[in-house]
Amino acid sequence: MGGLTVMRALAARLPRESFVYLGDTARLPYGTKSGDTVTRYAVQASRALVARGVKMLVVACNTVSGVALPALQAALPDIPVVGVIEPGARAAVAAAGAGPIAVIATEGTVKGGAYVRAIQAISPHMPVVQQACPLFVPLAEEGLVSGEIAMLVARRYLEPLLATLPRPRALVLGCTHFPALKTAIGAVAGRDVALVDSAETTALAVETILREANLLGSDEPAPPHFLATDAPDRFSRVGEIFLGTPIDPGTVELVDLQ
Repeated sequence: MGGLTVMRALAARLPRESFVYLGDTARLPYGTKSGDTVTRYAVQASRALVARGVKMLVVACNTVSGVALPALQAALPDIPVVGVIEPGARAAVAAAGAGPIAVIATEGTVKGGAYVRAIQAISPHMPVVQQACPLFVPLAEEGLVSGEIAMLVARRYLEPLLATLPRPRALVLGCTHFPALKTAIGAVAGRDVALVDSAETTALAVETILREANLLGSDEPAPPHFLATDAPDRFSRVGEIFLGTPIDPGTVELVDLQ
């Protein structure tokens, strides 16, 4: 579901592109699963999208980007495959100055260390601190993105993280669900900490790749089409929280990835 924040940013930056979105609602969450399982599921999902004739695959999930991107690029050699971690890491380094950088993400992304590797590949001596924030995902999907509950959970996760010295200069929202909670997260973090939204940075990276490959759309785009592996009615209802616009249930197709 959270990947719809990436699609929202892509649609805003690339209004002449057509989108097919697959939400693996039958097998979420990915953030608590093993790397092998995530990779297997991601390859199945990507092949279902390629069968729809896509010209690029955007991996709108930090967990999948962290553990399965090389496997996806190997499985799909004929189209560009873009993850969300490297663009987010570059934006964080640019925003943090001397650092440190804080990363909040799912348990799987934190344990895998994908953001630490990506950030330190760009800036080898940049200090990075991480915090898993698993409750942010159900809060976002229930629409509890502001108010007392969201603030209490945000304080529980962020106050110890931001109390480290020196104080982090940038905070990476390392899960595509987390931009839905940006107001609560920003209120706890304070104005002196730059929030890095990987959805927005990924959209910029996608635009650059499409332009360089002469693949930018120029025709009137087709309406977005959504694929879900379970509960399409719930997908359309909850998806509005992340996409920022209503999703017509008639545009959500139930698919089986087996």
